Amino acid sequence: MLNALEEYDRTGKLRKITYKTRVNFTVDEDTFNKFRSYCRKNSLNMSAKIESFMKGEIKGK
Repeated sequence: MLNALEEYDRTGKLRKITYKTRVNFTVDEDTFNKFRSYCRKNSLNMSAKIESFMKGEIKGK
C-alpha cells in the first residue's frame, strides 16, 4: 500500500491493486482446441476459467 502512495506522489496516478500477468506454457493441442471451442460455445472467458481452476487447485478442491 505504501508503494502505491509513493507511486501516486511520483506520477500523480494510482496503481491498480491487482495485476494480471501473461503466462506461456504448453498444453496438448487437441485438448486446447476442444477447450477453446467449449468456451466459445458457452460464452466463457478461457483465461478466467483457467484462473478459476488454478485457484481451486491451490485451495485443495
